Amino acid sequence: MNEVYKVKETGSGAEKAIEKDDSFNPPENKEGNFTRLHRAIEVLYEGALILGTDKLLKWQMSKNMMRPKSDFTKVKMNYSLVAPRLYNGKVESLVSRITGFADMIQLTHLKIQQVLARIVPDGVYLDADGLAEIDLGNGTNYNPQEALNMFFQTGSVIGRSYTVDGDPNPGKVPIQEITSGSGGSKMQALIGNYNYYLQMIRDVTGLNEARDGSTPDRNSLVGVQKLAAANSNTATRHILQAGLFLTAETAEKLSLRISDILEYSPTREAFIQSIGVHNVGTLEELSELHLYDFGIFIELAPDEEEKQMLENNIQQALAQKIIALSDAIDIRGTKNIKLANQLLKIKEKKKKQLEQQAQQQNIQAQAQANAKSQQVAAQAEVQKQQSLIDMQIRLEQAKAEFKAKQLEQEVAAKERLMDKEFQINQQLQGMKLKADAEGTMFKEGRKDAREDKKFESSGNDIVSGRVNMEGFEPR
Repeated sequence: MNEVYKVKETGSGAEKAIEKDDSFNPPENKEGNFTRLHRAIEVLYEGALILGTDKLLKWQMSKNMMRPKSDFTKVKMNYSLVAPRLYNGKVESLVSRITGFADMIQLTHLKIQQVLARIVPDGVYLDADGLAEIDLGNGTNYNPQEALNMFFQTGSVIGRSYTVDGDPNPGKVPIQEITSGSGGSKMQALIGNYNYYLQMIRDVTGLNEARDGSTPDRNSLVGVQKLAAANSNTATRHILQAGLFLTAETAEKLSLRISDILEYSPTREAFIQSIGVHNVGTLEELSELHLYDFGIFIELAPDEEEKQMLENNIQQALAQKIIALSDAIDIRGTKNIKLANQLLKIKEKKKKQLEQQAQQQNIQAQAQANAKSQQVAAQAEVQKQQSLIDMQIRLEQAKAEFKAKQLEQEVAAKERLMDKEFQINQQLQGMKLKADAEGTMFKEGRKDAREDKKFESSGNDIVSGRVNMEGFEPR
């Protein structure tokens, strides 16, 4: 559908858009200041087709079309279709390739049933004349019924090489098995034909024995089996890609439908009642998002080889102590191989960061321990010096106290000496006065001969730190 507008410039300089139909096309020598503006919009039409005819009961434009938020000129169809091998307007399917071979397999199967119905079972040949010549020794002859019963029950038969007359007996083996080979060769030919057409189906579809595991060869190498399975996967890869495309397309359309319901649908309240207000509040964010914002991606489940490669990476990481056992458990629990490998990288990086942090903490702890030990040593040295200073101070104090005590003792001794000297001088003075009073004359007569001596010691009346007692020695 085309939207056509006539854009005309007014006298005030503004532009005015007037909607027109598709036939509007201004000529080149137009008069007036106007232009043609148009855009193409994709639309969907719907109708009811009568099967077996070319008639439609209803054909009209769809009312509820899905349009991506990023481009409103595009439209999403109501149905998702995939044509991976479209050539000349025709899709060549695997079924069309194998239809002829499947018909031949069915025909071969019918022929096998016909041959089985006409196959004659194996029988026995009974020589009645040979049985007539046999005598069981109990007075009775060997009849055909007893011979057949013995043959079918035990597989044994009684015969005679010679007749009663002594001639060679041509019917010495009275019962012989008849092998019917009428249908064996036909059955083998039909089975070979059946296998041929089955192999043709495998060739045209790519589903070989390595893919379905029907007849694995025990002598073939593992790599050869993997190559055969890989070739089969390549032959049917378009089916897998078509399935992934249909799943992703359906998810995108569901997202657009939910966004339209929350934004335009009159049944919004009913939708809220169905899934709850909390979930609707979460889904309301979808109304303004583009398709690439939804993040709809489809990842295939990992095969055994990818799982084994991941397990080898985990074992190698554990052996090198890159990750812990708990990290390995978390990685194994991740079903997506890509996410598991990314998680392995994150765990490895986180483990290295933790180890670096632990190493830095150890370095800091060692530095703190060294600083603390140096501080303790410095404090011990300070305490040692303080102790030495205290001891020196106490020693000096002891010396001073001893010296002061010694001076006190010297002063006391000097005082006692001076008291003694004073007493002696007093006694001498008294004796002198008495002597003067008793014999002045005697003293006068011998005045020249008597020498007046002083008792006071010279140089010992001072405190010098040492008491000198030499002055008191007898002369």
